[in-house]
Amino acid sequence: MAKLKWGMIGGGEGSQIGPAHRLGSGLDGLFEFTAGALDHRPDAGRAYGQQLGLAADRAYGDWQEMLAGEKNRDDRIDLVTVATPNSTHFEITKRFLESGFHVLCEKPLTITVEEAEEIVTIAKNANRICAVNYGYSGYSLVRHMRAMVARGDLGKIRLVKAEFAHGHHADAADADNPRVRWRYDPAQAGVSAQFADCGIHALHMASFVLNQEVTRLSADTVSCIESRELEDDAMVNFRLDGGAVGRLWTSSIAIGRQHGLTLQVFGEKGGLRWAQEQPNQLYWMPLGERLQTIERGEAGLSPEADRSSRVTIGHAEGMPLAFANIYSDLSEAIHARKDNRPMDPAANLYPRAEDGLRSMAAIAAVAKSGKADGAWVDARPPMFR
Repeated sequence: MAKLKWGMIGGGEGSQIGPAHRLGSGLDGLFEFTAGALDHRPDAGRAYGQQLGLAADRAYGDWQEMLAGEKNRDDRIDLVTVATPNSTHFEITKRFLESGFHVLCEKPLTITVEEAEEIVTIAKNANRICAVNYGYSGYSLVRHMRAMVARGDLGKIRLVKAEFAHGHHADAADADNPRVRWRYDPAQAGVSAQFADCGIHALHMASFVLNQEVTRLSADTVSCIESRELEDDAMVNFRLDGGAVGRLWTSSIAIGRQHGLTLQVFGEKGGLRWAQEQPNQLYWMPLGERLQTIERGEAGLSPEADRSSRVTIGHAEGMPLAFANIYSDLSEAIHARKDNRPMDPAANLYPRAEDGLRSMAAIAAVAKSGKADGAWVDARPPMFR
C-alpha cells in the first residue's frame, strides 16, 4: 500500500504524548510525517517541525494556518492527529472533519457530551474517520483478551475490574506546576480531572475487551489535595449492557503506583488478568485448573493478537508499539475506503468517535454521581438511549 501522509497538531518539544505518536505512526512505514503545528508558540512550532524534518512550508505556526495550508493541496495529508489540551479538541477536530480530513483525536474527545455528539454526527455526514486514541487497546494481549471473551473461553462474563492508579500528582507542593495544574482546572479540563484523564482509559478497556457498553454507574469522587477543584481519586461501580458487573478505581495520589493500568475479567469458566506495566504476559485461570501464563508472540493465539504482535517472543513491547497498532488499523481503514473494499476484521478495532462519546457521557455521569453521594445515574449518551 502507498504511504499515507500524516500531520500532527500539538505534541511539540517536551510533550509527553508527541513522541509516542511520532514513533507509532512511523513504525510500519504506513504514514509519512508531512505537516505539523506542534506548539502553541508559532515560532517554536515552526522551528521544531523543521528540526523533525518537515518542509518549511508545512511546519505551521498554528492549527488554523495548517488547515488553510493543507486543505487545497493536491498532496494534502490523509490523517491528522490532535494532541492539544482538552478544551481545544472539539473545534480543531470539527474543522478538520468538515474540511474532509480523517482525524485521530487524543482523549477525551471533547469537553462536553453535546460536543461529542456533534463530532459523531459531523464525522458521519462527512463520511470521514474520526478515531479516539485509546492507545492501550492496541496491545496485542489486550486484543487477545477480547478474542478469548468473544469465542466463549470464559463463558458468560460476570465481573470486570479495572484500575488506572498512579501517584505522580500526590505532592501538594506541585500545585503550581503547569503540567499538573491544568488537569484540575475546570476551564481547561472540564467537569472531571482524574477520571477524564485516566479512568476513561480503564473504562474503555473494560468495554473493549468485553464488547459491552456501560449503561449506568455510581461514583465516589474526592479531591484528596483540598486545593484542587476537580477530583484526584474516584471509585466507580458500573453495569454493562451484556449483564456484566464492573468495578473501577482511578487515582493520581496513589504513591508507589507508577502507571497502574490493569484489567481483570471473571467469567463462568475462568478468569483473566493483564497489567500494562507487564504487557507481554496474560494470566489465564480456567475453572478447576492451574494458572496459565499466555506469552505475547507465542504460537496458537488469535488472529487479532498475531496481527498486533511486533517483536519476537521474550522481548519487551511497549506503548509506542501499541500506538502503532492503532495507526496500522487506521491505515487499513483509510485504504479500504479509498479502494471501496471491506476491512480486514482483525484490523477493525480502532476506537471510534462513538467510543469517545460514550466516554464523555461516563465522565458527565461520574461528576453527577459524585456530587450526589454516589447516586446511580444513566451513563449512556442521549443519542444512544
